[in-house]
Amino acid sequence: METEIPVASPCVKVCGMDDILGYCVGCYRTLTEIAEWPQYSNTQKLEVLARTQVRRAAAEARN
Repeated sequence: METEIPVASPCVKVCGMDDILGYCVGCYRTLTEIAEWPQYSNTQKLEVLARTQVRRAAAEARN
């Protein structure tokens, strides 16, 4: 049986919530995603990472 390699947290230690958009300006996760990260399966973590990439791209397009 193979052991899954854990998916690393996207936290970059630049924490601050964007009150309008509802996610962290450093890692682009919502408060729920941040709080529940340790309980998520690797599949769920990869889904969160995909959402953060979309959020990051949208933020960069606005700037």
